[in-house]
Amino acid sequence: MIISTSSRLGEVKPYYFATKLAEIAEMNRSGEQVINMGIGSPDLAPPPEVMNELIRASTLPRANQYQSYRGLPELRSAFANHYHRHLGVDIDANKEILPLIGSKEGIMHIAMTFLEAGDEALIPNPGYPSYRVTTELAGATPVYYELSEEGGWLPDIDALVQTDLSRVKIMWINYPNMPTGARASREFFGHLIEFARKNEILICHDNPYNYILNDQPLSLLSLPGSMECCIELCSLSKAYNMAGWRVGAVLGSQGYIDAIMRFKSNMDSGMYLPVQMAAAKALDLNDDWFEEINAIYRERRNEVYKIFDLLDCTYKRDGAGLFVWAKAPDYIADVPSWVDEMLHVSRTFITPGFIFGDRGERYLRIALCSPIEVYREAFSRLETRFVKSIAEV
Repeated sequence: MIISTSSRLGEVKPYYFATKLAEIAEMNRSGEQVINMGIGSPDLAPPPEVMNELIRASTLPRANQYQSYRGLPELRSAFANHYHRHLGVDIDANKEILPLIGSKEGIMHIAMTFLEAGDEALIPNPGYPSYRVTTELAGATPVYYELSEEGGWLPDIDALVQTDLSRVKIMWINYPNMPTGARASREFFGHLIEFARKNEILICHDNPYNYILNDQPLSLLSLPGSMECCIELCSLSKAYNMAGWRVGAVLGSQGYIDAIMRFKSNMDSGMYLPVQMAAAKALDLNDDWFEEINAIYRERRNEVYKIFDLLDCTYKRDGAGLFVWAKAPDYIADVPSWVDEMLHVSRTFITPGFIFGDRGERYLRIALCSPIEVYREAFSRLETRFVKSIAEV
């Protein structure tokens, strides 16, 4: 390059999966295809009604024009109706909802809207890497709070109040949790809201897994006092198999939404109209849709349990979300190297937990985004090539 990168990039590295996918693609070019169980990209189709609406809306005269920065009124109303019907949350479709081109976009918008040099953001460890990266890109400082298996993968609020919170502006949480699958209760959310109000911290709840293998979907915004100090991100990527469509929303009081809108309106020119109308159709579906896809995920999860049993890992069977999180056996000294050895010996990829923070170093994660036959083939490869080779040594 003839110019240098901005200091804003700092030590920000390419997303782990971008690098790993490139490595896997190279392996695929040179031989047997790798079984990739690492990424939570749903392989199932969106609801048929949604596909039909996308096709129908694509023929509308205004389909290819720029759209409102705030999203279609029909889409905002669909989000509001969905939250009322499924989660017991009453929210103003005109003032308290902002559709997004995927919730990952929203994470960046929130960081850039509310953080700057000198600010701090509380970030879960283990947790989604984008919370840290967007904080750093905004010039602020990540401050990690540790989650542990013993603590149910929930923040220790009592420990947090003993720390210096004077520069903390936002706190990222994510329940059902990725990568651990842990759930949060109404009681815990109530304590969290009290903590946020007392310390003047904005709680940012990233909530894309609410309907995946979760019998009790819950919105943080359903609790009293939440609108004062909380915003929530939701996404259609996982719940409706629309990951590549890039549709989500941020919900909260008008002041927060208007502030985020000021940043977002300078970043894009609206979302494709047929995608918005199809998303509105998805949000209007009843619980039968979730029951259908969760039946498939339960079957897949049973096959993943068999893989982790084969690898002598330990895990809990009550997790929610699109992944199974498991602890590597104690006799494995270097888990990331163990995962890389699996990849190259059996051409099977499992996500190492270290990418979510050092509290995940002893863990592995498998996504439920492949047909049953793929997990069975992965089990066979691991059993005959990897586990057997270790036993022979």
